[in-house]
Amino acid sequence: MNRRTLLRALGAGLATTLLGRPAGADAAPLRIGLTPVFLDDQTAFLNEWRDYLAARLGRPVVFVQRSSYREIVDEVMAHRLDLAWVCGYPFVREQARMRLLAVPLYLGRPLYRSYLIVSGDDGVSASLDDLEGRIFAFSDPNSNSGHLYTLYQLQQRGENPERFFRRTFFTWSHRRVVEAVAVGMADGGAVDGYVWDTLSRIHPEITGQTRVVARSETFGFPPLVASVSLSQADFDAAQSVLMEMPRDEVGARLLHKLNLDGFVEGDVALFDDIAEMARATGRL
Repeated sequence: MNRRTLLRALGAGLATTLLGRPAGADAAPLRIGLTPVFLDDQTAFLNEWRDYLAARLGRPVVFVQRSSYREIVDEVMAHRLDLAWVCGYPFVREQARMRLLAVPLYLGRPLYRSYLIVSGDDGVSASLDDLEGRIFAFSDPNSNSGHLYTLYQLQQRGENPERFFRRTFFTWSHRRVVEAVAVGMADGGAVDGYVWDTLSRIHPEITGQTRVVARSETFGFPPLVASVSLSQADFDAAQSVLMEMPRDEVGARLLHKLNLDGFVEGDVALFDDIAEMARATGRL
């Protein structure tokens, strides 16, 4: 090996490690916001996904979990988060202050539905109308499938939740809506259909205690968004890594755990129906 080749090899080694530290280890971490994940092993899963993203981006990654979409969106707009996985409803409300990064693919499409569920012991209820005067569970005030869609249905009937239901409450997670209905804390609930379907795969003993009464039309799947302060280079790098996940053994395994097929760039028009419902209910 001549001197020039040796210096090139040493330089490559220094670029990869510095005193045993991976390249990029001193870079500011990419902070990604999430609301509660429905998986049982969510800590292990998020650690694995964090390490996967960090290795491919060449910089540290930190997942920041908050209990509500409002908290996550506020932190994105305050530039304390670089990326976040949010719902289509807060996205259409704040899209001037965040950028659409990627939309997950579920069953091959960037779409999902809201499910109306009741107890498995309820063999009578066939629609939202049958739940009048009963107890109803919502997931999050800023959820489309877990709140806005039901508000819109009631608004079309000239009703609101306070008059229509005997009592309502928020569980702050779609999984907990399913659990609340399953154990009889609520007579019915509004839930993300993707979450119910995925729970049905991994926990049929929970979803088996509920029954899907109605499925909505399709809406744009809850997207990943970026802070407007994130550089274009970082935006492009994060988007590219997400798009490549299905073509990578580890990435494909992570997607399988999430019951997703991959990610696409998406289009803001995917969320037009959500924006229309938000306007109709006076929430946009």
